[in-house]
Amino acid sequence: MRLLTDKLNIMTKVKSNQSKRTFTIRTENAKYRTCVFTKDEFEELECNTVRDWEYFLQTEDYYYLIK
Repeated sequence: MRLLTDKLNIMTKVKSNQSKRTFTIRTENAKYRTCVFTKDEFEELECNTVRDWEYFLQTEDYYYLIK
């Protein structure tokens, strides 16, 4: 699990599931799970920063709300 914070100290937790090639993203308000990615996409996303994940949640449709 990676704990990421931005300059405003907003915490985002990102946990990867390598066997399923998905991510669980926890923000202060909600919990999301991504859809399955290809191996190359998954490896690329593993290097995301907190801003990258925020942008991902704002612009992509490859995740769903858990809580």
